[in-house]
Amino acid sequence: MSLDEQLPRGFVLLPRLLGAAETVALGEASESVLARVTKKAQEGAADVTVWPDGHRLETVDGTTVHWEPDARPPAVRSLAPVTHLHPALESLWTDERITAPVRRIVNSERLGPFTSKLNFKRAGVGSEFRWHQDYPYWYCCAGPDARDVATAMVFLDDVTADNGALEIVPGSHLAGPAPRDRSEPTGLLVDSARTDVRGAVTVEAPAGSVLMFPGLVVHRSGPNRTARDRRSLLLCFQPAGRPELPALPYRAERLADLP
Repeated sequence: MSLDEQLPRGFVLLPRLLGAAETVALGEASESVLARVTKKAQEGAADVTVWPDGHRLETVDGTTVHWEPDARPPAVRSLAPVTHLHPALESLWTDERITAPVRRIVNSERLGPFTSKLNFKRAGVGSEFRWHQDYPYWYCCAGPDARDVATAMVFLDDVTADNGALEIVPGSHLAGPAPRDRSEPTGLLVDSARTDVRGAVTVEAPAGSVLMFPGLVVHRSGPNRTARDRRSLLLCFQPAGRPELPALPYRAERLADLP
């Protein structure tokens, strides 16, 4: 499907946008960053936060380590932000293969970074992420400007339903903020009993593919039940000139503005 054909459904998949060698190099850069950061965290050089859902986060070197809640031995679920930690990751902010379609999604000729993230979904222990939109968390930080943020998700490994591929509800971005699950401790997840997710599609793609979507798209990902990792690098773009996510305080009281 062309870009114009994909945009109305709320997500764009560009298969094998990056070559095999550069995808491998990005994977190696990601593992290098992870090893450096987690070594410091395990040496006690991090600031620790525990979220209302019990997930443990540690901040070191300007990035936050989100540990898998039930993995033994310990495994990292994600790092954010990350591009400042390696030039190969940083260079993607200006890669025209990525920025050209993102400009269409954000509807801005000039883009800037909002945040970045590495998701690891390690073999056998990578956990699920329930139905959610990125928008509520970003809204608690950026307010109404959160509507203008979109993610480019670079697949560093082949993505399949068995290893935790994203499931996306096409067109869900058009309905705005979805009803939230008030029984969930963070207050950020979608109430699937009050949100129609029956038309969800599973996005499977080879390594080097890039998936793009705005923050209002309803999506989830399952656990990784396979013997291979499912890693991805997320670049979240916004119109140029706005403050980046790490500079914005999280204001939970803003959730009261949302359904």
